[in-house]
Amino acid sequence: MADPLSLLRQYNVNKKEIIERDNQIIFGEFSWPKNVKTNYLMWGSGKEGNDKEYYTLECLLFILKNILLTHPVYVRQAAAANIPAVRRPDRKELLAYLKGETATCASIDKSAPLEIPTQVKRTHDNDGGEPAAKKPRIEETHVQKVREQLAARLDAPKEASVTVDNIKGSLIQAMSVEKIAAIKAKRLAKKKITIKKNDYSDTLGVVGSDFRAMLDYDVELTKDIISRERQWRTRTTVLQSNGKMFAKSILALLGSIRAREEGRPGAPRPPPIVMPQPTTLPAQQTQYNRYDQERFIRQKEETEGFKIDTMGTYHGMTLKSVTEGPSVPAAARAPQTPNHPRQMPQNGPMSTPGRRDLLPVAAARPPPGSGGKRPSRTPIIIIPAATTTLITMYNVKDILQELKFVSIEQKKAEGAVRENEVLLQRRKGQTGELPNNATTMTVPYRVVDNPSRLSAAEWDRVVAVFVQGPAWQFKGWPWDGNPVQIFANICAFHLKFDEMKLDANVARWAVTVLNLSRTKRHLDRAVLLGFWETLDKHMMKNKPHLRF
Repeated sequence: MADPLSLLRQYNVNKKEIIERDNQIIFGEFSWPKNVKTNYLMWGSGKEGNDKEYYTLECLLFILKNILLTHPVYVRQAAAANIPAVRRPDRKELLAYLKGETATCASIDKSAPLEIPTQVKRTHDNDGGEPAAKKPRIEETHVQKVREQLAARLDAPKEASVTVDNIKGSLIQAMSVEKIAAIKAKRLAKKKITIKKNDYSDTLGVVGSDFRAMLDYDVELTKDIISRERQWRTRTTVLQSNGKMFAKSILALLGSIRAREEGRPGAPRPPPIVMPQPTTLPAQQTQYNRYDQERFIRQKEETEGFKIDTMGTYHGMTLKSVTEGPSVPAAARAPQTPNHPRQMPQNGPMSTPGRRDLLPVAAARPPPGSGGKRPSRTPIIIIPAATTTLITMYNVKDILQELKFVSIEQKKAEGAVRENEVLLQRRKGQTGELPNNATTMTVPYRVVDNPSRLSAAEWDRVVAVFVQGPAWQFKGWPWDGNPVQIFANICAFHLKFDEMKLDANVARWAVTVLNLSRTKRHLDRAVLLGFWETLDKHMMKNKPHLRF
């Protein structure tokens, strides 16, 4: 589709006339309003988050008309005419493009929205937009020529004058009256079945003003044809819209996709709404239960009138919940090892406050099919599966458990076998990481290098990840694979030698860098203890329900 900037350049290079009429600028059969925006960017717009601004068609046409003026004089005249002026940094490059010296220009925005031109209809009085006063009049050219031809014929010498009487006399001499009557009757009969034709030769021979009747007849036919014309549209112009701009929403969507691929932080997403699960008691078992026999015994006779619930039980409750009563919320109760329902603690049901809140036997048991299995509280650490990283499944136990770096080549030479996952036993003491302390305890950590096998419940236990560098490492991860969102929920680390150059993505992300010496192994312990300290702070804040 033609755009105003290209047509302005084409008409200026070919020296064609550009018509301005009724606040419209006309290029042949296309026209635009004077204030329509072209796709030529103003200097300084569209940079550093600024909105894009474009020159109008009237502004570019005005500078072409005043191309010989100096820039200060041109700016003053543009201000006097209330027309925006072309900025000085754009002047040289813009004029070179409009004069045809350059084929393109860097300031031309090919993605800018363009307005659909209005097609100019041809009229019989004003064809091509030319004023009627400049067009030659018909009677001054054609009518004068016809008059000269008629005058030449009239002034020519005649051998004999032809009159009606002479014609009648000659016919009577040549034919009889009956034969002339027969010819006349035959002519009248033929005239009835013949379509009458317009004979312009008679009108031209009468008066020069009759020639205008013929021209008016042609004008009427032309008007009828023009009235049936419709504006030319193509499948491209039909899809254009003057009212709605799609570029803003589409460019914003493409920008967010690009930001996600490059790992830059995007717009904050609202946290997912988690609907609370209704705490419904499991349905009573329909099969035989020997403890349900007590419901058939009258309680008043068995308890001697005291309000004691003989169907109550402490099954599945902790000692703290039993002693403190109903003040402890249900969420704080940890499941205990099932005891026999008949085995009561020292404070029996008769002496424990809050006895009315205890659940019956069938409600205290785990639901069918669950098997009473507790959810795992073991944290999970993810490491890269590539062999180019310093930490792999070969040496992860030496690095994170023994706090000493061992190369992959050395482990392979020792005959180490790669495992699918490793269970670390972190030795932790009251006064720090003291493996020889008397109060030392071990905490398990699960290490995997294939996160695609993790379930939704296991992803909730992921606490740390070792970043390799490229963003494709997080393809298929939760949070849409966006590293920024991932590192907001999982503590990220990057292990490298101190003389190696830091990866560009790692430098941009929220990643803790662990720098190891290539030769000084006695420094490994201090660096790797920093890993555990950072991980403990993260888990204390975000994963307090896990074991650490």
